[in-house]
Amino acid sequence: MTKITDPRASRLIARTLISAAAVLATFGMAPHAFAAGEVVLYTADGLENLYKDVLPAFEKQEGVKVAIVTAGSGEVVNRATVEKDSPKADVIVTLPPFIQQADQSGLLQSYQSVNYKNVPTIAKSADGTWATFVNNYFSFAINPDKVTKDPKTFADLLDPAYAGKVAYSNPATAGDGMAVIILTSSVMGEDQAFDYLKKLEQSVKFHTKGTGYLDVLLSRDELSVANGDLQMDLDDAANGGLTLKPVFLAAKPGDKPTTFQLPYAIGLIKSGPNQAVGKKLIDYLMSKEVQSKVPDIYGIPGRTDVPLSGKNGEAVKQAIAGVKLIPVDWNQVMAKKPDWVARWKSTVIADSGKELEVVKPKQ
Repeated sequence: MTKITDPRASRLIARTLISAAAVLATFGMAPHAFAAGEVVLYTADGLENLYKDVLPAFEKQEGVKVAIVTAGSGEVVNRATVEKDSPKADVIVTLPPFIQQADQSGLLQSYQSVNYKNVPTIAKSADGTWATFVNNYFSFAINPDKVTKDPKTFADLLDPAYAGKVAYSNPATAGDGMAVIILTSSVMGEDQAFDYLKKLEQSVKFHTKGTGYLDVLLSRDELSVANGDLQMDLDDAANGGLTLKPVFLAAKPGDKPTTFQLPYAIGLIKSGPNQAVGKKLIDYLMSKEVQSKVPDIYGIPGRTDVPLSGKNGEAVKQAIAGVKLIPVDWNQVMAKKPDWVARWKSTVIADSGKELEVVKPKQ
C-alpha cells in the first residue's frame, strides 16, 4: 500500500504527516507522485487502522498498489473538484454532506456494486453513486486526565474553565465541523445555534482544517474539549494510545444527550485513471470480509448482514446507550450549507483574526 507519507511510527506521527502531506498535495506539491497502474483513494481521516489491516490483501490479490490521500472530508472533495477535468483519484470516501456535494457536482459515477445490496436504501443513493461504507456517530471528546467533570450540556462548554481549551474543525472543510452546526441547529434552532456558537467562540483556541488531529491535541493537553466522531475517538483511544474520551451533550439539564449518524460513504470518481480497479476496490471494501473487520476499529458495518460484534462492537453499543438519535435530512443540509458557512464566518468568526485552518499539531 503506497502512502503519501512515511510509514507511521505512532498515531501522532501518522496524523501529523498524513495531514501535512494532504495539504501539500492540494496545492500541487504532493510528496508522492502517483504511478501508472496504481489505484488512488481519497479518504477522510479516521480509517487509517482499517486500511492498514485490509488493503495489503487487496494489493496482493490484484497486483496493484493503493495510493492514499487523507485529509478532512470537505478537503478531499474540494481536491477532487479542482481535478474534475483531469481526475487523479479513482475512489473517494468522505462524510455527509460532502458525499452529497460530490454527487451533485458531478464528481461521482454510478456504480451498482454487488455488495451494495445489503446496504439499507436510506444509506445509499438510488443510482449507485455512493453508499455507506462505515457507519458512525458524531461526538465530542475530552481529555479525561484533565477534565475532572464530564460536560453534560452544550451550556457546560461555556464555563470559563474551558477558556482557550476548546476547538472544533472548520465547517467549510470538515464533515465533523459541519456536524457541529447541524447538531446545534437541530436541538436549539438555527438562530439560537449561531448565538451559542458565537458565545462558545470566546473559549475556542482555533479551528482545524480537518478533525483527526484534534484527538492528538487533546491527548497532549493543548485542548480540553474538541469535536470528533465516535469511531475515530474510540479507535484513537484504544489503538492509537491517545488520552481522550468521547462524550455526547444534551440541549439542557435533564434532557437526553443527543447525536446523529455521521457515516463514511464511498463512491467511484467519474473518469478516474484506473476505474476498473477502482470498482474492484469498492467491491472489496464493501465485502463481508472487510466489513466484518469494521468493528475492530469501532465502526459499524455499512452492510446489514454483518453484525456489530466482538469486544469493540460492544464498546460502541455501550457508548451510544441512552443517547437520543435524531434524523438528518442531508438534502436539506446541502441546501443550507453555503448559507451556514457564510453565516459562521460572518457572525461566529467575524473579525477575530483566529486561525481557521490549523493543519497539524505544533511540534
